[in-house]
Amino acid sequence: MRLDSVLESVEKVETTAEAYAREAGFDEDTASNIAMVAREAAVNAVLHGNKKDPAKHVTAIFELSDSELRMSIADEGPGLDPDKIPDPLAPENIMKGSGRGVFLMRAYMDEVHFRQLTPGTEITLVKRRP
Repeated sequence: MRLDSVLESVEKVETTAEAYAREAGFDEDTASNIAMVAREAAVNAVLHGNKKDPAKHVTAIFELSDSELRMSIADEGPGLDPDKIPDPLAPENIMKGSGRGVFLMRAYMDEVHFRQLTPGTEITLVKRRP
């Protein structure tokens, strides 16, 4: 899927992720969590990566195999160093209303990978099938 850098695009990623998760046989709670982290990745791509620039796009790829559901979401922004993402559980961040997306991705998914593109960042989320 190639999407515009608008928040309306995020819903398409979320609903597609949930459909794939259900097709993969995940229970309702797990499917909802997969959809939520896909939404978080898409929001990050639109807001933080592309900064809602209408000239830039978000790409979302969904792959379902016998063993796993793999979702890749990429932006065309300046790039991201995942090691510099603040820890949302640190005392100075605990009351902040944002900054928990990557934390949740790592909590709910079996694998989370970042890859630098030219330009942009791609995040790949993997959940092994039940």
